[in-house]
Amino acid sequence: MHSLRFLAESSSNGMVERDFVVGEVPGVLWSPAAGERAPLVLMGHGGGNHKKHPAMAGRAQRFVTQGGFHVAVVDAPGHGDRPRSARDEQEVAALLAAKAAGESEGPVARRYSAYLAELAVPEWRATLDALQGLAEIGADGPVGYFGINLGTAIGVPLVAIEPRITAAVFGQHWPDVLAEKAKGITIPIEFDMQWDDEEISREASLTLFDAFASKEKTLHANAGKHHEVPRFEVDSAVRFFARHLDRALTSPA
Repeated sequence: MHSLRFLAESSSNGMVERDFVVGEVPGVLWSPAAGERAPLVLMGHGGGNHKKHPAMAGRAQRFVTQGGFHVAVVDAPGHGDRPRSARDEQEVAALLAAKAAGESEGPVARRYSAYLAELAVPEWRATLDALQGLAEIGADGPVGYFGINLGTAIGVPLVAIEPRITAAVFGQHWPDVLAEKAKGITIPIEFDMQWDDEEISREASLTLFDAFASKEKTLHANAGKHHEVPRFEVDSAVRFFARHLDRALTSPA
């Protein structure tokens, strides 16, 4: 079992930020300033991004200050502070070539995401083991998962085999590899899609949503393109986790 080692700590805007490593996987843990016992939300970043991307930090701020949660993000393989392998370089080059040619990045993104998920799922489970050793999280503390795009590609296979995760927010990915795994997921789900997504068709999004075996699952379809997910969806996710991780909401400052 890999141990968790903290590297740096800072405080701002009502939350504490702690950089850590588990084995060789770098991550960040955002927590309420009071250091109290609270549920944990694991958050997966998007493709080409990293653990401290502004989108991750912004969402964490809402989860921590409005929901009172701990939030953990780790760099996916080949992302952020992690070195790229030859396979990573090959796939990134293919994505850039498709973009430059005005072609869909979907075929490459689906293949690359599936490859990254195979590597990332055991890393996330080891990270969860280590985080639950902290007194403010605990081995019996409730755990949720939030991730769209690459965060969904990694999150669906993770949630499918990880019983400690009891609620999840997914969205914006293709059903090709994930639909079969989604059939084994029965926990409450919130699913985000963009109705005018230029990369992922409505039919593909609906197929993946339909595949989840959850008795409680909610579809949020918003007008707009792939990168135009409304910010208010984060507020919805905070309320979702507050319901399912048994945490009272606090009023935003």
